[in-house]
Order: sequence, then C-alpha cells, then structure tokens
Amino acid sequence: LYLTFETHDQESITVKAGFSFTSIENARLNLQTEAKDLTFDQAKTKAHTIWNNYLGRIAVEGKVREDKVKFYTGLYHTLLGRGLASDVNGAYPKNKGGVGQIPLNAKGKPVHNHYNTDAIWGAFWNLTQLWVLAYPEYYSDFVKSQLLVYQDAGWLGDGIANSRYVSGVGTNFVSLVMASAYMAGIRDFDVVKAYEASLKNELNGKGRPHGSGKLDVEQFVKFGYVPHLDKGVGGGELWQFSASHTLEYSFSSYAVAQWAKALGKKDDYEKLMRLSRGWEHLYDPTLKLVRPKLADGRFIDNFKPGEPWRGFQEGNAWQYTFYVPHDPDALVKKIGRDNFNMRLDSIFTTSQKNAFGGGTTLDAFSGLAGLYNHGNQPNLHTSWLFNFSGKPSLTQKWVRAICNEFYGTTGIHGYGYGQDEDQGQLGAWYVISSIGLFDVKGLTDLKPTLGIGSPLFDKVTIKLPPTYAEGKEFVIETLNNSQKNGYVQSFKLNGKKISKPFINLADILNGGRLVLEMGEKPTDDYRN
Repeated sequence: LYLTFETHDQESITVKAGFSFTSIENARLNLQTEAKDLTFDQAKTKAHTIWNNYLGRIAVEGKVREDKVKFYTGLYHTLLGRGLASDVNGAYPKNKGGVGQIPLNAKGKPVHNHYNTDAIWGAFWNLTQLWVLAYPEYYSDFVKSQLLVYQDAGWLGDGIANSRYVSGVGTNFVSLVMASAYMAGIRDFDVVKAYEASLKNELNGKGRPHGSGKLDVEQFVKFGYVPHLDKGVGGGELWQFSASHTLEYSFSSYAVAQWAKALGKKDDYEKLMRLSRGWEHLYDPTLKLVRPKLADGRFIDNFKPGEPWRGFQEGNAWQYTFYVPHDPDALVKKIGRDNFNMRLDSIFTTSQKNAFGGGTTLDAFSGLAGLYNHGNQPNLHTSWLFNFSGKPSLTQKWVRAICNEFYGTTGIHGYGYGQDEDQGQLGAWYVISSIGLFDVKGLTDLKPTLGIGSPLFDKVTIKLPPTYAEGKEFVIETLNNSQKNGYVQSFKLNGKKISKPFINLADILNGGRLVLEMGEKPTDDYRN
C-alpha cells in the first residue's frame, strides 16, 4: 500500500494501522483492541512508559555518560529484537499454513505470546543470559513459541518467519536454549514436550526438513564428528561446515545431556555426553588447532587456519578452536595453560589494531578471516575464557577494551565496524559484559555459574522479577572504579570474600550485593 497526502505547512497526518499474520479480521481486531480510542499523544506516552519500565529493570550509575548511552542503546536493541506474531485473541500462523490458537486464560487473554525469530545462533552468549537476569517472562514465551512450531511441524526451527522454517545458519540451538531455561529455573512450559523436541533435535536427522537445521546430524551421531567434504550437493549447510557444526553439536549435546541428567534419563545423558566430546576428534595436537577431518579419519590437506567457509561457517580455525565453551578446562589442558594464555592474549593484542573485528569496513562479514571477530557470533565468549585459564585479569582487560573500542556512539551502526547485530545480540553482549557477568557455557550446567569481569559502572541494580526469583534486586558495586583502575582486586558477595571470579546464578536470583574493589594492578589470585 502506497499513500500520498497533500499537506499544508505544519499540518500532520495521523495514521492508525492494524496488523496481523493471520487475517484481515484479526488485524481489525488488534487495531480495535489496542488503539480504538488511542490518540497519538496517548500512544507516545504509553510507549514511553512501557520502554522506561523495561529499560529500567537494570539501572546503571557511573561517571561516563557515553557508557550509559551505549548500555541503554544495547538494551534497547536487545528488547526490540524478536517480533510478535500472535494476535490479541491468541491466533497465530501455523508452520504448515492455517491458523492456530494459543490457549486463553480466565480473562480471555492468551496465556503467552508467539514470536517470529531469526536463528538463535550465539544468543546463549548474550540474549538468553540477559533474559534470565531481567526478562525471564520473555524467555518463557520464547520457549513456548518454539514448542508451537514443534507441535505443528514435528521439528524445532533453526529460524522462523511467519512460523515457517527459514534457513538460519544450518545448526539449531533451540534445544540448548530450552535446556538453559530449565537450568535457570524457567520451567513454566511443557517440559516433557520440550525435552522430547530437544532430544530429537540433537539425535535425529531422518526426514528432517530444510530450515530446521542440523541436516548433517546423522553423520555426527554416526562418526562422533561431521566428516568434511570440499564439494557437495544441496545447500552449503549439508556439507560445507563440518568442523564448526561438530563443535556446535558437541556444545548442544552437552546442554541437553545436563537436562537429561536433571530429569533422571541416564541412557540419554551418557549418549549425549559421549557426543559432547566430538570436538576432540577434530583437535590436531601438532598444530594445537581444530581442523576438519575426512570420513576415513584423515585431517584435510592444504589446511589454512585463517581460511573461512572451508569447514567453518562465518569464521575460521583460529576463531573456532576456542569453541569448546562446555569444557574450557579440557581445551586449556590440551593446548597447555601457558600456551593457551599466550596465544589468546596475542590474538587480542593483534585484533585490537583492527577494532576487534573488520576494521573500518562496513560489512557484517568483514572480520571472518581475522584472528578474532567481535562482529559475529562464533567467538563472542572468547575474551571470558581467561577466567578458566588462571588469568582473570586478562578477561578484565580485554572485555573492557572491547566495550570501549568496538562499541561506540557514532553513526556507524552505533557501535563499531563490521557488526552483525542479529536482533540485539551484540547489544546484549555489551549489556552483560559491561556489568561484569557472563557465562561461557550459556547457563547450561546443572547449577549454572557466571564469570565475573570488570564492570564499567560504579553501581548496577538489577530488578529481579518476582515470579522467577526469590530476591527483589541484585546490586553490583565497584569501589575506586575508573578507566585507570580496571582490574579487580577482590570480590565480596553479601560481605563474604569470593576466592574465584565466578558467582552462582542462584546467588544472583536470591538477591544481594556483589562488591568489587578495583585497582590499577592486575591480580589473578583471589584466595588471600
């Protein structure tokens, strides 16, 4: 629809529009229900109140205004990301066509919303952690949305548009996201159906439709890794990303294994844990890098660690070798602690010269051949790995540097160069990293913990939603914080000293206060 108006000077045109994915009648109903008597000024005031409420769930205080601008811009992007696809009467578009119905409560309102969504690739390192901390009801709706797709079509969706499968990235992390929700205490969904869908997502490839991802998962289950092909038929996700898919499937297998353990499903747990070690098949001990492998067990030849797309989706071996978030201790041991720290530190030192990504090239894929690329998902956890290798001061150093230098307030995407925001993911990364909390495992452990970094702010107050948390608020306070004093000297939780840079998620959700003494000197031992 294209409309033109002849207007006089200072004359304004006000338009009310109803929208629906299901029918013209429901578009009218949405309009009548939500905006029948609403004026423009009332709509503006209402929007301001709603946004202020959501953004206000996390209050940050500090001396640098630019940090607060970046923080709330990132939080805005985070909350704007997923699009509502259901109507006020609970109607929603079904995966294979037609209209479905979300159950209604006693007041005749839908018991949850349904959202369209891009693939959830990488969101366990940003969006879902933030949802757990401040927006768990949204996380709950997301899981229920995915279960509608499973109910209608029999498979979880890598990405959905109008509820239909769309090719996301060829892997499917919805099962990991569901497992994480359960581990984080968000369980007000059909757990039996969700686990069934997740187990099928991890193990079953037979009859799998394009767009549901994991089209090569049968090979992963058979070999323990995805064998590499340099040429294949069909879409690239069928054959092109053997190494990255192996690493990703290993991670998601671990997540669902923990869920199986929590539910007492021993056989599922043991099988999934065996698969979670699939990354070890591709670890080349000579190069100390992950390297694609053929079906006969040989590593590929003419291997170039910096080459993207050959075995690695949107990244390369330098970046993906660190993709063992579910078992960082094992990865550190294989590479060697000193070698691990030296290599990763030098990667960030080199990458800092290129703005931690694609430099000044305005292209979401501009950093794919680099050592580190903050403008995309595969290595967003990497700067937090030093907490596992005995050098938490380097996590504090490099996370701060990325927050300060990759992100910005200029007109270039608002952050930095070569970014792939993906419905708020990079914004959410800034939000949780700038307050100093991050879990490389994506909250998939039986008892999740978050790594502690170096908060940019003097004080952070997280309002904990009462339905999902025992406490009312969790406060993070820094003493002597400044750009110069960027290193944590000590941690105290509710007055008690912490000897390691980690905090239990349960301690956050119970409410309390985390106090960090800051200083200029790097410190790696917090036992004294």
